[in-house]
Amino acid sequence: MTKPAHSARDIAADVSAGRISAVETAKAALARIEAAKALNAVVTIDPARTLADAATVDARLRDGETVSLAGVPVIVKDNIWVGGWRVTQGSRLFADFIAPQDAIAIERLRRAGAVVVGIGATSEFASKGVTTSPLYGPTRHPQNPALTPGGSSGGPAAAVAAGLVPLAIGTDAGGSSRRPPAHVGVAGFKPSYGAIPYGPGFAEPFFGLSVIAPIAADVADIALAFEAMAGVDARDPDSANIAQDAVDISGLRIAFSPRLGLDAAVDDVVANGLASTVARLAAAGLPIAQRDPVWPPGTTEDAIMPLQHAGLAALYGDAFRKDPAVFDPDIAKQIERGLAWSGSDVARALIASTSIAHAFAAFFTEVDVLLAPTVPCVAWPFTQLGPDMIGGRPASPRGHAVFTPFVNHARLPAISIPCGRDKAGLPFGLQIIARRGQDRTLLCAARYIEALLRA
Repeated sequence: MTKPAHSARDIAADVSAGRISAVETAKAALARIEAAKALNAVVTIDPARTLADAATVDARLRDGETVSLAGVPVIVKDNIWVGGWRVTQGSRLFADFIAPQDAIAIERLRRAGAVVVGIGATSEFASKGVTTSPLYGPTRHPQNPALTPGGSSGGPAAAVAAGLVPLAIGTDAGGSSRRPPAHVGVAGFKPSYGAIPYGPGFAEPFFGLSVIAPIAADVADIALAFEAMAGVDARDPDSANIAQDAVDISGLRIAFSPRLGLDAAVDDVVANGLASTVARLAAAGLPIAQRDPVWPPGTTEDAIMPLQHAGLAALYGDAFRKDPAVFDPDIAKQIERGLAWSGSDVARALIASTSIAHAFAAFFTEVDVLLAPTVPCVAWPFTQLGPDMIGGRPASPRGHAVFTPFVNHARLPAISIPCGRDKAGLPFGLQIIARRGQDRTLLCAARYIEALLRA
């Protein structure tokens, strides 16, 4: 597949300078999407609407406006409202839903001159780690069509990795916009909870966890998109302003945790690749100490999963009782579990979630930046929820997701950047985490680390 000629920032510069029009840029993106139909990364297009929006950007520039994302083509995940577009959450229940308005983040992107060129595939309700859905089927890995890009933001991540667009917008409630980028070799950023306003949009099964998450080929494009979307908005009571200035990177206290303090299986190629990456960073002068977060006894992802199941059951339990077959079978199982959990089960999960947040908060009183794996393995067949084996051990269906959910429950910012590949060329990622509200410091650190790894 043909890669875009430029990054998002280069496209914006060229469109702003009149070297190319937003309409021409949009047409080129639509042509790439058409040529990559077999990837199934983009599930809805509306060329007439896209080209009309691009023409509006060109007119704004002729009128003298200055915008940071002028003409940049963007894919938006199929669970984020884009006004006037069909947005379905990958579910038959919403097969004909037309979003009545933009989510605040999309409104801000458009104000900054970005042009939505398509809707990116997600698993149903963004609730599993493989991007397949009842409406659209499987999304394929750009390097190997037999494999999955992961989930749930597999469509946006695959679209960026395949060069269809330079920028995509996903969501992240447990790693959905960090793991897929790690599996396809691009960058994915989960901001602090509230840093980018969430909604208006669909009712959210992940209470107080999900964030809008930019995905791009590099950290600079992610930072550009973040600045366009971030900031408090009265329509979202959870939105918050975050620190405006990044701290001096040279003074950061950096830790490396090979397994995030968990009894987690990791494939040798990933473990060795992460160790080699950290050694390179240390050799380049970064002061890195090996240190693990300390979790309360019994802290596992199983302890917090009742929150997801109960959230799905609360929203879709009635529809499930009427016709279970309308759902993805994997999501139907989650709803069924949610209907069976007691109030005290859910309360215990909330207590576990709070304990995770407190443990991470204690850790970040003595550390500024934490390096850890994003994923413990490379991509696997799209017909499976996860690989059969990880690190020489039989793997559970969520074994591939072990290193990302705790970050959501602590509401911290985290980014995944590429850091290695296996012998078949399949990528994996380095996850960089910071304390809540230090998004700009994290992005500066990630950009510096990315430059060291590319040198």
